[in-house]
Amino acid sequence: MFIDRVTINVKAGKGGDGCVSFRREKFVPRGGPDGGMGGHGGDVIVQVDPQMRTLLDLYYRKSVKAQAGKHGQGKNMTGAGGQNEVIMVPPGTVVADPDTGETLADLEKPGASIVAARGGRGGKGNYMFRSPKMQAPRTRTMGEPGQERRLVLTMKLIADVGLVGLPNAGKSTLLRSVSDAHPVVAPYPFSTLEPVLGMVKIGPGASFCMVDIPGLIEGAHKGKGLGIQFLRHIERCRVLVFIIDAAEGTGPERAYAQLMNELRSYGEGLVEKPRLIALNKTDLLEPGTSEPKFRASESERVFKISALGKKGLRPLLAAAYRLVIED
Repeated sequence: MFIDRVTINVKAGKGGDGCVSFRREKFVPRGGPDGGMGGHGGDVIVQVDPQMRTLLDLYYRKSVKAQAGKHGQGKNMTGAGGQNEVIMVPPGTVVADPDTGETLADLEKPGASIVAARGGRGGKGNYMFRSPKMQAPRTRTMGEPGQERRLVLTMKLIADVGLVGLPNAGKSTLLRSVSDAHPVVAPYPFSTLEPVLGMVKIGPGASFCMVDIPGLIEGAHKGKGLGIQFLRHIERCRVLVFIIDAAEGTGPERAYAQLMNELRSYGEGLVEKPRLIALNKTDLLEPGTSEPKFRASESERVFKISALGKKGLRPLLAAAYRLVIED
């Protein structure tokens, strides 16, 4: 199951209480106070695990609680600190507080981490309150409570090239043809129900990561179809490749305009990313019919391909790779 967004409650550990104690040893009169401090409460930490690909492990885990600190003891001994609780997440996870609207961290690199909830400080023992005027204090302080908050964890896939297109345009077929990925391919719309990553090898030492996004329909940015769930995954893509069905009757320019409108409505700078246009399924055109025309701007390059027949793919991949390394 592909889970890319979860909400959990986190609570850091409470600090241990300070201790009231007096030194009592034979032949040591007026030993004085020796109550120790409480230990610090454990923190809740969110950390990147490069082996993870989904937030499924947290989907059924509604709350995370760190260990409380131990209480102080006699002989001026400080209580042990509470153990931290570490939440492991995939690379590209955004940590946010839904109650304040604050984005706490954008964790991209392996090993990156953030303290999402800090543990409470330990209380003071009566040893800390000694003075010439107060030689036998019976005062102590209690440990502070740990920080408690809600967190929204949103995973955004990290890929170099994102495939964008209408349902059944041939995005999954292209990914299968150029990488070792095995997305579902079927003769009906929405065969891809979740993003699929694949590594595309151009040559020795030259490769990039490509992601297949479920097809977008009109109104996807408003929640229609499956696109709204996964548009966030192309926010991190350096290059977008628009896959257009050249054999579809409505025409490639209309399909392209619809896709651009959805990306523009979604925002997040998606229309400003470098992009290539691939007119797919050219092998399905009737013999003798003219190839579909596509009026592109100066900044756009158009490629005519057949993902199933693996025709015209090399120039497309080479152009995508050049844009990736130039970005």
